[in-house]
Amino acid sequence: MRHLIELLDGAVEQSYLDAGLTYRPRYTPVMKALLQREPLTIGEIAIQAGITQPAATQTVALMVKEGLLTAAAGKLDGRQKVIKLSKNGRALLGQIQQCWQATAAAADNLDAQLPYPLSTALAQAIAALEQQPFGARIRAARAAQSDQ
Repeated sequence: MRHLIELLDGAVEQSYLDAGLTYRPRYTPVMKALLQREPLTIGEIAIQAGITQPAATQTVALMVKEGLLTAAAGKLDGRQKVIKLSKNGRALLGQIQQCWQATAAAADNLDAQLPYPLSTALAQAIAALEQQPFGARIRAARAAQSDQ
């Protein structure tokens, strides 16, 4: 699984570099969440992007550092950060969206070449893991081994 992720993620990251962008694949869920609704808090980004709050916090911090996002204290709660696309982030959206389209076309091409579409297998694996997390499956396997 790790090798597959490296092959896919590395190629996607290279496509951004080829397009002249300093942009990482991990930014995409955050960008897409902010494109749906803006501004958002870190917690809202995590929920909309389907990532953990620590992952959202780390990713947003990198994106702020790279000038793609802005973070300001919330009006109701100053401890809460309100995240928006920066002027620079907005300016790059056209190029980023072109990369997303090319990546989606490449994924469709890969799916067509496989006997069973990778996108379907991933969706089913995610659904199964949401019903029973992998950690619970490991514990069950250990318990079954102990019972033998």
